Amino acid sequence: MKIGFIGGGNMAEAMIGGMLKQGFAARDISVVDPGADRRTYLARQFGVAVAADASALPTVAVLVLAVKPQILREVLSSLPAPAPETCVLSIAAGVRAGDIARWLSGHDAVVRAMPNTPALVGAGIAGLYALPGASAEQRARAERILKAVGQVVWVAEETQIDAVTAISGSGPAYVFLFIEALEAAARELGLAADTARALALHTVYGAGALAVQDGSEPALLRARVTSKGGTTERGVAALEEHGVRAAVLAAARAADARAKELGDLLGSA
Repeated sequence: MKIGFIGGGNMAEAMIGGMLKQGFAARDISVVDPGADRRTYLARQFGVAVAADASALPTVAVLVLAVKPQILREVLSSLPAPAPETCVLSIAAGVRAGDIARWLSGHDAVVRAMPNTPALVGAGIAGLYALPGASAEQRARAERILKAVGQVVWVAEETQIDAVTAISGSGPAYVFLFIEALEAAARELGLAADTARALALHTVYGAGALAVQDGSEPALLRARVTSKGGTTERGVAALEEHGVRAAVLAAARAADARAKELGDLLGSA
């Protein structure tokens, strides 16, 4: 399966690295990027074909759009028309699949994906939505590519991608903010800076790993470590009292609303 990337930035690099680890052949991957240094790096690092112009791309089974959303329409206007069998996989945040199809003169074999930054370490999760024009085989190809850097979930309606953006797309920043707060609290309680950082990082990392591997409901996992009358019960009660759930919901709603605004803005042309 031949894959072409338009854009060779960090997310494209993570995807290519993950794909090669999963058995994709470097000879089947091509990358178009305007930066000479970036092209040289990708060619040396992964052994993939690189080019400065999309006209050099061979016919591909999947064309991955990995450029900034603000320039996507301009980039698409300069692309040769994709072959009918080509699946267009967009990871450009905020740009709706229907707008991509419109900018590609009606090519509607489009899958829109919202990956997140943990994909950079092979631990991402991406939400995917496909236009009706994408066949089951094309959907499977897109899924296989995204699975090289983490997990995938499909949504039935494109509007749900905004919710995916609000939860998993923006979610790493919420977690980083929690790590910041936990580290600051550790220092406030008298721990050394390096100790505070290690405790905060590995507590969050370990709790997440435990939740994934155990598979139980988060509420049950919380109950298991919350002894009646103990320190954890007191701490959790303080979090509830200070509105942690309401704050998380407010963050998700705000991000969801902004995702909708960006979709309208980016697709208005």
